[in-house]
Amino acid sequence: MKEQLEAIRKSAIEELEKAAALQDLDSVRIRFLGKKGELTAILKQMGRLTAEERPVIGQLANEIRADLEDRISEKVDAIKERMLEEKLREEKIDVTLPSGRVPLGHKHPLSIVLDEVKDIFFGMGFNVASGPEVEWDYYNFEALNIPKNHPARDTQDTFYITENMLLRTQTSPCQIRVMEKQAPPIRVIAPGRVYRSDAVDATHSPIFHQIEGLVVDKGITMADLKGCLEDFAKSLYGEDTKIRLRPHHFPFTEPSCEIDVSCFNCGGKGCPMCKGEGWIEILGGGMVHPKVLKNCGVDPDVYSGFAFGIGLERLVMFRFNIDDMRLLYENDVRFLNQF
Repeated sequence: MKEQLEAIRKSAIEELEKAAALQDLDSVRIRFLGKKGELTAILKQMGRLTAEERPVIGQLANEIRADLEDRISEKVDAIKERMLEEKLREEKIDVTLPSGRVPLGHKHPLSIVLDEVKDIFFGMGFNVASGPEVEWDYYNFEALNIPKNHPARDTQDTFYITENMLLRTQTSPCQIRVMEKQAPPIRVIAPGRVYRSDAVDATHSPIFHQIEGLVVDKGITMADLKGCLEDFAKSLYGEDTKIRLRPHHFPFTEPSCEIDVSCFNCGGKGCPMCKGEGWIEILGGGMVHPKVLKNCGVDPDVYSGFAFGIGLERLVMFRFNIDDMRLLYENDVRFLNQF
């Protein structure tokens, strides 16, 4: 049996020297040291040995097992080291080579014009106000002098979450929240997403953007509103731009007006962009209704104010001569790469 054990050791060492991969080593281990391996088979025959032979053969078998396990472990380490070196050699990177060009994005046309509008109003001393897009009915309608069942709600049909909670139809609720928390003087703009249940077409979308403005102080008049918006129009479209105010009705302002600018494409002479009129409507505004001021805890006998609302998409479409609002939302890279 001693000769058999030595023969197994010799055979196993020869197989280990031939092994070139981890799978080969695993095969050698199973063949000689596994549960059905050659060494195990010899040990199962020890019951036939005499009492004097058993300890000698057992010790030799354990030495051979330990020797083979050490050799297999060393071989595994050697093969893994060789594999790592080969992998590093194959994946070697020349860091002195110039890197590939990484394409960078740029501002969306909505962001381009919004940033310009913000800069204009920052120059007039305005701050930016923000508020939740999921809004209470009170802030979106009632505090703005639009009680339940008011006809004005029909033109602002929106997405209700509960009977008293909805996706805001305008950013005017931001103005209400500012007046509740801040005493006059107030001068803010409130840009943001708004939602209305409109069918999608070239000029309508259920999601769009508004920029609303609010000024509240002592002695504010319509002349201040006109001067503010005239400066805004000239800054956005050029010093030759003129504005005109047309009477209108909004529940939250009194008096109210629609504001047009002289067509920046034809200078007021008439063209397809302005439909031959020479004027383009860009926003609405007016003096803050005394009831709205009172709803927010502002004394209308002491303070007055004006408010206005601008459709950002309308400004962008005029600015870049875009004839379909849907292009702004479809994320077509061929379109966006133009800006």
